Amino acid sequence: MKGRLNLHQAIDTLYSRGHASTEAYTRLLLDCFRANDVDQAKRLQTHMELHFYEPVDTFIPNRLLHLFAKSGKLSDARNLFDKMPKRDVISWNAMLSAYAKMGLIEDLRELFDRMPLRDSVSYNTAITGLTREGLPAEAMEVFLRMRREGFEPTNYTLVSALSTCSQLVNLRCGKQIHGRIVVSGWGSNVFLSNCLTDLYAKCGEIDQARWLFDRMKRKNVVSWNLMISGYLKTGQPEKCISLFREMQSSGLKPDEITLSNILGAYFQSGLIDEAGKIFRLNRAKDKVCWTTMISGYAQNGKEENALMLFGDMLAENVKPDTFTFSSVISCCAKLASLWHGQVAHGKAIQFGVDIDLLVSSTLINMYCKCGVTADAWFLFNLMPTRNVVCWNAMIGGYAQNGQDLEALALYEKMLQENLKPDEITFVSVLSACIHAALLEEGQRYFDSISERHEMTPNLDHYACMIYLLGRSGCMDKALNLIKGMPYKPNSLIWSTLLSVSAMKGDVKHGEMAAKNLFELDPMDAGPYIMLSNIYAACGRLEDVAHIRSLMKDTNVKKFAAYSWVEIDNRIHRFVSDDRTHPDTVLIYAELNRLIKKLQETGFNPDTKLVLHDVGEDEKFESICYHSEKLALAFWLIKKPHGGTPIRILKNIRVCGDCHVFMKFISKTTGRHIILRDSTIFHHFVAGKCSCKDYW
Repeated sequence: MKGRLNLHQAIDTLYSRGHASTEAYTRLLLDCFRANDVDQAKRLQTHMELHFYEPVDTFIPNRLLHLFAKSGKLSDARNLFDKMPKRDVISWNAMLSAYAKMGLIEDLRELFDRMPLRDSVSYNTAITGLTREGLPAEAMEVFLRMRREGFEPTNYTLVSALSTCSQLVNLRCGKQIHGRIVVSGWGSNVFLSNCLTDLYAKCGEIDQARWLFDRMKRKNVVSWNLMISGYLKTGQPEKCISLFREMQSSGLKPDEITLSNILGAYFQSGLIDEAGKIFRLNRAKDKVCWTTMISGYAQNGKEENALMLFGDMLAENVKPDTFTFSSVISCCAKLASLWHGQVAHGKAIQFGVDIDLLVSSTLINMYCKCGVTADAWFLFNLMPTRNVVCWNAMIGGYAQNGQDLEALALYEKMLQENLKPDEITFVSVLSACIHAALLEEGQRYFDSISERHEMTPNLDHYACMIYLLGRSGCMDKALNLIKGMPYKPNSLIWSTLLSVSAMKGDVKHGEMAAKNLFELDPMDAGPYIMLSNIYAACGRLEDVAHIRSLMKDTNVKKFAAYSWVEIDNRIHRFVSDDRTHPDTVLIYAELNRLIKKLQETGFNPDTKLVLHDVGEDEKFESICYHSEKLALAFWLIKKPHGGTPIRILKNIRVCGDCHVFMKFISKTTGRHIILRDSTIFHHFVAGKCSCKDYW
């Protein structure tokens, strides 16, 4: 501030003399240039033009051009450049630099082409500007033109050229530049060494990159970051971690880029807790680091940790971006946490990213996963533009929530708007046909994948069609479809066949599907349990006992089933026969009251679904105290008169007994119950379910 004031006083003093030499004005112009004071420079320029400036020398206007370009004063630079009767290569380069710095590529191209003379700086400026604006191919053409016209590249030119080769993954050209660097004796230049390391890493030559890295004498943070990033991108997280430890031992402090890369390495390696420790111990954290950590938690089943970390991020006044919100809102969707999702939505609005396509589609998915399709539809209609991801989120949301006809109508509207569906679209469309029992429509949509949209149906599409055919009583067609697939049947296909066989009580095809599943994954308990249920439903108790014995002999463990509810912004988890909750006594009292009341109306628990070899009383207790029933009782204790729907989440498929139980409860209490299992949403209203008893 003091320097600017002194400069202002010096100029006023010069003016007060009435007449001064051109040299005096030149000295003050240089002072303006050093101080980056554009306004005072313009004052001096105007005065000189009126009284002293003779347009014979380019030194002063060139200095002004550089100052205007550096300060982003494009109009001033253009005016001065156009008025200059005499221009040298420095004048042209200064104007070229102004266009490059402001990203005006068309102007840069036009000026570069009409330059009457060029030097190495001209080429370097053009190459750097084109590279910075994401035009590596054009930048490479300029570099090759520079070499053809006999100009020697500077080390700055070579840095830009190597960056261009990295973007284009052009190893051949990069190696030629490497050879020139060696011949020129610039091999010890840290910037060029870093660029070469980056080039070889991005071109998949990670060993060559490491060879260069190990021979560098003045490694800086960028050097370490490039090598760590190279290992991460080539799928070698363990080497990332090892190199990071070497960096720490060298005494060099990691920066935000280091931290972001190393967190990614720890998450790739499944070292979630270690990643958390590294994150907490390092202060060099920008929004990329925070987002990486939140995303890592989200992708590794630590949704609650991700939400807590998001709160810490906001408390630290770190501004989240669209990727942060996408991860956070996805966590809310997985937890079906409507309250947290609404909070995240509000924050997205606050930061002005709610209309971003990525955030909008994630919000639509979140509201659908929370069973609130009306809010999702409201958001969908507000979007100024939509891509296929947004349409998929809304179509899939309708299909998952039992609004099958709405899903199909929206798909037809999508086609009317000439938007091309993708593989995910057809999974949702075929799922809607399954729940609506629309065999002919489902077959037509399945056929259209290849016939109309020129795509090859994938295994998910075949699984949907197999389920739809089997459910409709066309088991032979379902089997023929499996035989005619261009793929080898996987666990998804056989699980689908087993599921539809269980629904139809088809022992023959159930056994065939289960046998294939046993071979694919002998330790998966699901097929054993489902086949046992088929046997139990047919009264084949000896076969049930055989399945139990087989599970015991092969040490197959049932998948841990649990349910959870969100009440007053807190998540409460339950497992079957859970006695750990603080309100256990009240929960069981309420659940027993409900069971007794339902028994009076004709409901009796289906003990045939219990696989354990125990007495009827134990079977009764086992089936009565499933996790979703405990969660329901807890909700009714806490919210006995609430007008909002009861929301229950379960990590596996809801059993038949609990499904019937929920229908009875919805009828006797008049409450809307939303139960999301691993398959679909079940909306229980007045004794009926949106899935129409098919799930």
